[in-house]
Amino acid sequence: MGGGGGVGLEKISTRGYRPVSPMAAFPGGIMRTGYPTDLTESEWALVQPFVPPPTGAGAPRTVNFRSVLNSILYLNRTGCQWRMLPNDLGTPWQTVYAYFATWKRNGTWTRLNAALAAQVRVAEGRPDPTPSATCIDSQSVKGTECTESPGYDGERRSRGGSGTS
Repeated sequence: MGGGGGVGLEKISTRGYRPVSPMAAFPGGIMRTGYPTDLTESEWALVQPFVPPPTGAGAPRTVNFRSVLNSILYLNRTGCQWRMLPNDLGTPWQTVYAYFATWKRNGTWTRLNAALAAQVRVAEGRPDPTPSATCIDSQSVKGTECTESPGYDGERRSRGGSGTS
């Protein structure tokens, strides 16, 4: 092997590779044109009031919450893993996940969903913004516990709906 004991990686690693700042390729600092899952200006105006305000403690916030929400919407729509979020969304996956988990824990998602559902109901002309009825799937309700005649389950060769024969 010649003199240095290496296998020539020094030459391979620099050949044809030029590290470039991500912003350098985009004039004006614009990273991308957008994904179909990105919030529009009007959607962001609806969602922005639910973003928790800074606490005032510690360093000033540097995270762009619109980028965090766009990343969460992208993940929800595509079904990709957290670690597979594209870098051009603007926020590292660890930060996106941390905010997602925090907002889930502190009820931000529940409040946002309830408020948006109420706005949709009002826009549809419904008199009350809160739902007044619910649907129950028949698969989740056991009928044999509230009937006099439980019936015969031919598959289990037993009477009723309990799982024992």
